[in-house]
Amino acid sequence: MEFKHPIFVRLFGSKSKESAEEAILEQLLPEEEKVLSPQPSPVGVALDLPVDHALHQLYDLRVSQSGQLSRPQLLLEGCEELSREEQQRELGRIRSMITEASVSRLKEAVAKPPEVSEISGDQENLGDQENSGDQEIPPVEMDAHPLVFVANNKLAAWLMVLPPLGNGKELDRELLDNALKEQGVAYGIDEELLDRLPGDQKRYFHIFPVAKGKTAHHGKDGYIEEFFARSIERKFAVDEHDRVDYTSLNLFQSVEKGGVICQAIAPTAGEPGRTVLDQEIPAKDGKAVSLYKGMNTELSEDGSRLLASQAGHVEYSGQGFQVRSALEIAENVDYSTGNINYMGDVHIRGNVCGGFSVRAMGNIRVDGVVESGSVDAGGDLVVAKGIVGSSQSIIRARKNVYARYLENTIVHAGGNLHADCIVNSSVYCDGEIQVHSGRGIIIGGKIRASRKVSAKVIGSKMESQTAIYLGGLPSAEYEINHLRMEVEEYDNEMEKLERQPDSPNKIQRMSKLRFDQSVSRMKLAQIEKDWEAAKKKLANQGGPRLECEIAYPGMLLTIGEVSCRLDHETSMCHARLVDSEILFL
Repeated sequence: MEFKHPIFVRLFGSKSKESAEEAILEQLLPEEEKVLSPQPSPVGVALDLPVDHALHQLYDLRVSQSGQLSRPQLLLEGCEELSREEQQRELGRIRSMITEASVSRLKEAVAKPPEVSEISGDQENLGDQENSGDQEIPPVEMDAHPLVFVANNKLAAWLMVLPPLGNGKELDRELLDNALKEQGVAYGIDEELLDRLPGDQKRYFHIFPVAKGKTAHHGKDGYIEEFFARSIERKFAVDEHDRVDYTSLNLFQSVEKGGVICQAIAPTAGEPGRTVLDQEIPAKDGKAVSLYKGMNTELSEDGSRLLASQAGHVEYSGQGFQVRSALEIAENVDYSTGNINYMGDVHIRGNVCGGFSVRAMGNIRVDGVVESGSVDAGGDLVVAKGIVGSSQSIIRARKNVYARYLENTIVHAGGNLHADCIVNSSVYCDGEIQVHSGRGIIIGGKIRASRKVSAKVIGSKMESQTAIYLGGLPSAEYEINHLRMEVEEYDNEMEKLERQPDSPNKIQRMSKLRFDQSVSRMKLAQIEKDWEAAKKKLANQGGPRLECEIAYPGMLLTIGEVSCRLDHETSMCHARLVDSEILFL
C-alpha cells in the first residue's frame, strides 16, 4: 500500500503526499503564472509582519491544502479619526493578538502524535509500520477561527479569520456571531459583511472593519451675536481735491428705543455616543452665556436679547454694550444755549462761538467751526470745518482729534490728530500727527507728538519758525504739570485761609477748597499712574520719527533731548534719532 507522510496526512486528510507536494510546488511558480483575482487598491494603515511570521506559515499551509488563495491583506481600515500615535498603538495590540493566535494554531497543526514520534527515528521501524497494515494517522480537524479586535476607545472593532486546517469546518455565520459575542461586540455591527463573508474568496487573512461605535458630541457653548461694532473704524473719505470730508466721520452708532443691540444664542445639548460593546458614552451640554445689562439697556422678556431702553448712541464699555443718549444742538452754541456740560455724546450742528465751552464725557461732533471756544471731549472730537483759537481757549480730547484746520489754537489729543493744515498752533499729541490731506501744511507754532509727525510740507519759504518735538507723552505731561500747579495753588490758598479768623465764610470756602484739592489730587494720581504705564508701552514701539515731502529752513526738530535746526530746504525728509544724533535719511 502507498506510504502516506504522517504530517501531510494530519493536515490534509487522505490527500496523497504527491498531491500535497504539488500544492506546495504551485506556490513556487512565478507570480505571473498564478491565477489570482484582481486586487483592489488597499486603503488603511498597513500591518507589516516578517516573512517568517507564523501567520505566513499558516497561509502556506492553507495554500497547500486548497490551492489558490489571495495574499493576506493586513490593513487597518476605518481608523481615520485616530491620531497617528493611536493608530500605531492599535497596530501594536493587533500584531500581538495575531502573533499569539497564529503561533498557537501553528503548533497545534504540526504537533506529532505520540505513536508517530515513537517510530520516526528509525527507518526499519517505518518499514515495519508499512508492513503492519498501513496504519492510518487521524487528520487534523481545526475549524476556521475568527479573531475580533476591539479598539482601545471601544469605538471600532475589526475582524480577521484564520482558515480551517485538515478536515476543519469552513467559516460560517455561526462562527462569526459566536466570536463577536465572546468579545462583547453588540452595537454598530456590519450585518452585510457578516452575511457575505462566509462566501467571499478573501474571507481569510484579511482584516475587516466589523463594527463601528457612535462618537459622543459635546454640545456647543452659547455665544453672543452682536449687531453693533465694539469699536468704530474711522475711514477718511477723500474727494477729488484730496480733501477729507470731516462731516462723514460717523462717530455714532445710532439705535432707536427698543432696538436689538445683541442677542444670546442658546447652547446646544450634547449627543451621547455608543461603544461597539453597546455602552453609552456620556456627552456634556454646552454652557449658556448671559447678557451684560449696561446703561440705558434692558433685557427682553425671555432674556435672550439686549434692547435699548431709549434712543441714543451704542458703544462698548469693556464689559458690555450701553446706550448713551446723544445731545443734539440744532444751531450754534452761543447765548441761546449757554455752555454745554453733558454726560454723554454731543452733536452740534452749528458753531461753537467765542467765549463758550462744550464739555462732554463722550464724543463731540461740531458740524461748523470752533471760534475761540473751549471744547473738552472724553472721547473723540470732530470739527468738520476747523478750529480758530486764542490763548484763552483750549481744545482737548481724551482720544482722537479730527479737524479740517487748526489756527492759533491750543490742542491736546490723548490719541492721534488728523488735519488738513496746522497754522501757528500749539499741539500736544500722545499718538501720531497726520497732516496729509488737503494742503497738508504745518506752519509755525510748536508741534509735540509722542510717536510721529507726518505732513506734506513743514515750514515755509519765508523760514517761519516751526518747532517739532518728538518723544514722551506731551499731552499727559502737560496735564500732569497743570494739575501739579493746581494742587500747589490749592495748598497755598488753604494756608492763607487757615491764618484768617474763624468765620462762616472761612468754613464754607475751606470746605470747597478741600473738595477741589481732593479731586485734583485724585486726578493727578490717576494720570501719573496711566503715564507710567503708557511710557513702558511706548518704549516697545520703536523710536519717534518725522516724515514730510518738503521741509523748509527754520524748522527746529527735537527728538528726546537732542535738537537740530534745519538750515536748507530738504525733500523727502525722514528724520529719526540714531545713537544720540538726529539723522535725515
